[in-house]
Amino acid sequence: MKVKKTHKEKKKGKKFSIREFFHNPHPILKVLFVLIGLGLLAFGGLFLWVAFTPLPDVNTFIQQKSTASTKIYDRTGQTLLYDLNTDVRRENVPLASTSPFVQQATISIEDSNFYHEGAISITAIVRSLITDIIHRSFVQGGSTLTQQVVKNSLLTQRKSILRKLQEWVLAWKLGQHYTKDQILELYLNSAPYGGNLYGVESASRSYFGIDASALDLAQSAYLAALPQSPTYYSPFGNNRADLDARKNTVLARMFQLKYITQAQYDQAKNEAVTFNQLQNSSILAPHFVFYIRQYLENKYGVDVVNQGLTVTSTLDTGLQSSAESIVNQYALANVTKFNASNASLVAIDPKTGQILAMVGSRNYFDTQIDGNFNAALAQRQPGSSFKPFVYAAALNEGYTPQTAIFDLPTQFSTNCAASDNHNDTPPCYSPQNYDGQFRGPMTFTTALAQSINVPAVKVLYLAGIQNVIDLAKSMGITTLGSAKNYGLSFALGAAEVRLLDITNAYATFANNGIYNAPSSILKITDANGNVLEEDKPNPQQVLDAGVAHDISSMLSNNAARQPEYPPVNPFTFPGYDVAAKTGTTNDSRDAWTVGYTPSIAVGVWAGNNDNSPMVKEIAGYIVAPMWNAFMQVAIAKYPVEYFSEPRTIPDSAPPALHGVYQVHLPDGSVAIHELLYWMSKGNPLGGQPSNPGNDPQYAYWEYPLQQWLSGAGSGGSTTSTTGNTTTTTTTNPDGGTTVQTTVTN
Repeated sequence: MKVKKTHKEKKKGKKFSIREFFHNPHPILKVLFVLIGLGLLAFGGLFLWVAFTPLPDVNTFIQQKSTASTKIYDRTGQTLLYDLNTDVRRENVPLASTSPFVQQATISIEDSNFYHEGAISITAIVRSLITDIIHRSFVQGGSTLTQQVVKNSLLTQRKSILRKLQEWVLAWKLGQHYTKDQILELYLNSAPYGGNLYGVESASRSYFGIDASALDLAQSAYLAALPQSPTYYSPFGNNRADLDARKNTVLARMFQLKYITQAQYDQAKNEAVTFNQLQNSSILAPHFVFYIRQYLENKYGVDVVNQGLTVTSTLDTGLQSSAESIVNQYALANVTKFNASNASLVAIDPKTGQILAMVGSRNYFDTQIDGNFNAALAQRQPGSSFKPFVYAAALNEGYTPQTAIFDLPTQFSTNCAASDNHNDTPPCYSPQNYDGQFRGPMTFTTALAQSINVPAVKVLYLAGIQNVIDLAKSMGITTLGSAKNYGLSFALGAAEVRLLDITNAYATFANNGIYNAPSSILKITDANGNVLEEDKPNPQQVLDAGVAHDISSMLSNNAARQPEYPPVNPFTFPGYDVAAKTGTTNDSRDAWTVGYTPSIAVGVWAGNNDNSPMVKEIAGYIVAPMWNAFMQVAIAKYPVEYFSEPRTIPDSAPPALHGVYQVHLPDGSVAIHELLYWMSKGNPLGGQPSNPGNDPQYAYWEYPLQQWLSGAGSGGSTTSTTGNTTTTTTTNPDGGTTVQTTVTN
């Protein structure tokens, strides 16, 4: 009897048939075949396109690049700030007319195997692909000199898989048609060397005033260092030290590849090379323009000059024009008054983070002060202009603007005796105030408004250095390190910040604690009108709104500034709410004023680019008048807005948080102690500690207080009243310290 097989058994017993495989393939295989076919067609089409695309003659090769120009406009899109293709300088010379040093330097840093490998490097391609996969973007080029010639002369810098394939195939074809020397000549005649300079001949003439054939070793190394990022490595920008380091890297590679001897390497490394300043009168807001250009190069590639981009920036040309005029006027006056040759200004919209004005020096084209250098992006010590972040961090912990604290000579180093409170020689730390005086009990508000140092150091200790760093970083201060890098002098600005960053951080106070990253571009479109990017603010609440309101109240309290400033001073604007803070470094190298209204934040810096000291004077005299002059212009541009009200202090808060420093005890006596007696560090609402002496700073703060109390009533006190201000001056028996206690009624 014949048994009928099941479908499963039939399938199991069926033999593989190639004929049936191709007649009835699996559906997945069908899709795979289609994809393979499409891929082969695409690759075939690409190779056919390249094969039938004639390469231009050597003499005209570098002229094949599109001449579309990138233009940067102000925020209206109507005023042209700069056409990046204006006055492009490009001079073609044969390879024999270029210095052998510049040829060797270029090969050493760009493609050391140039003469020994093909037009493309398989090793470099694999390495770049791995890097791109890891970073999930096109971050690694892996380009040979031949590929760079193709990019500089035939292709755009837009990164895509198709463009990369085109680059490889065209580079291969270029390598088949031209010799290595011809390709090197093409590179040297098309590479970007900064600004509007293309080709080594125009760069050599512009930077050094000589032909490319006369370049020495050090000059050649500098030029070879530029094309990777010509705006960043500009000899006139903010990164000269990085350019010098890259030049040394070029020399090291040349020595490693045996192009030069040890003696040549040593001589060129130590040679002082002078660059001629480049002039361009067809540019508005030059520091801002090159700030944007660096951004474009970083994001879209070095060769953006000929891409035909239209960039609408955030710049307000009216404010920019006023800023440039005011900075120039006051900076020139400061040369004779304070030995301060330069100044910088930044204005920002607090609600968006958009940069409205940026002036990097008194004159971009002033060679006497290296005017090309953008001081708005330089790292400088902020002095007391950093204090608001210290106080804001303390307010975050629960302290209040009215918290009472003592300004008395204090030793903060536990390596020294508490009684050694006039010794500031390391390891001791006993900071002075700028006028050598001490003021006794103060509130946080008066201490900040009058920029008194000792209370600020105490507030930093109460808040915690790491908390201050974390807060400042969240508000956009990008240059701070870790807490281990700083001591208590951090409260007085013993760090480095950028004017752009600190101005934008103050803008966060103005914006109710909401941070917006600084932005310089509203919109970018390509030559075809496609939008590449648009400004999209990403507001973040990084500081409690109530704390921001408290800081604004403290910094706009004109009465609290007295008697350090008269009732009418550079920070008073009748009818407006304006907050401001100054800062001066101890060595008088930097003077700052940073302030804001709800509508605009403005920061100004004055000093010398070479870091030489100014005349010893407070920033209120050096730079505040400049800041005031610009603010007068700026506030008139916007509707009047007012700061929100500061927080109320709960009735249940300890007396010291209400500004009371004398506590009447039940037995009728009066107790006067420092904060560490009444509350624990970082926990002001947690009640009085059972043993205040456990805090290592307690004895150090209490000692000068008891000294001060013992001097009170000893016949060494005088009291005077001016208006609503009463000042008591006491000379203590601890070495003649003068303490001024000021109370505003």
